[in-house]
Amino acid sequence: MQSLELIATSTFGVEALVKEELKKLGLEIKGVENGQISFRADFSGLAKANLWLRCAERVFVKIGEFQARDFDELYDNTRNLPWEEWLPENARFPVSGKSVQSGLHSVPACQSIIKKAIVDRLKGKYRKDWFAEDGPLYPIHFSLHKDKAVLSINTSGEGLHKRGYRELATEAPIQETLAAAMLYLSRWQPDRILIDPFCGSGTILIEAALLGKNIAPGIQRNFIAEEWPQIGKKVWQEARAEARDLERKETSFRMLMGSDKDNNAVKIARHHAIKAGVEDLIHFQTASFEEFQSSRKYAYIITNPPYGERLSDKKEVEKLYRLMGKKLLALDTWSFYILTSHPDFEKLFGKKASKRRKLYNGGLECQFYQYYGPWPPASKN
Repeated sequence: MQSLELIATSTFGVEALVKEELKKLGLEIKGVENGQISFRADFSGLAKANLWLRCAERVFVKIGEFQARDFDELYDNTRNLPWEEWLPENARFPVSGKSVQSGLHSVPACQSIIKKAIVDRLKGKYRKDWFAEDGPLYPIHFSLHKDKAVLSINTSGEGLHKRGYRELATEAPIQETLAAAMLYLSRWQPDRILIDPFCGSGTILIEAALLGKNIAPGIQRNFIAEEWPQIGKKVWQEARAEARDLERKETSFRMLMGSDKDNNAVKIARHHAIKAGVEDLIHFQTASFEEFQSSRKYAYIITNPPYGERLSDKKEVEKLYRLMGKKLLALDTWSFYILTSHPDFEKLFGKKASKRRKLYNGGLECQFYQYYGPWPPASKN
């Protein structure tokens, strides 16, 4: 089967996590750059990457890479690529992209040139002067960085954070891919209690349930490349069947619990858990953080509390962070993993984090504050 050069894109800060996910899938890593991981795979690996990557944004098949210092170079080098190997006569192929620190800084102009070059290539190969563009969708993506152009085709369609279970909206939701990254970074396991006291629409806990059950995050959704004739339906059917077989039917969870002061958000969280097929694993309740208390030991908190981005909310959020420190730091066997953009979180919380990591939530730069608690004592058999 054909070996392809593929690119998995990610938000900044989670590239290493995506690389590890790809390695676990048995795929060959070729390189890691800011926001993208290059790897090689056949059609089966392409399907597996789309189905299984929890932290990546999209998967692209790379068509070519070249210097493009002017529009003539961009046109000629684009036209020289073997587009007919991917685009059938009736393909729909919109062009989009970005340009960073390049002489060709006009994105619309680049879109137009690339589209024309591809059409001219296909005219010569298919011996046609006009294309209906009423068939499968092949979104062309270009990236120009310091006059180097990379042209690829989006195989995923919508971003991989679109798992298919989150139908309803809440205020300031966290993306599924970021929630999965937070779980990986915390090294949480199903045998540890996990609580999110600001659960919102339930994303962190639902992602934890999917991870613990080894449910492929993309199992409920479709991908653009499923309609591509050169791959075929059988590849996708086999990848989905394998994913179903790999689900852990008997995974035992200590506890997954979420609370939020917004009763509507809790209702939405329950709805999403049902859509994800994990409603029996998570307990949601309506409660403010002021009510939070626990006598349990060695639990995890992984949460995305309010940030106080609006000035009107800032004082309330700072009051909340002080209360979080007062309540949580008294739980001396617990581990805390807290994502916020507030620059003074550690000061307000009352303790410096064991480790912090820069992550991006919807383009907003945040810090992931990690407070390590002790490991529970080994059980005696």
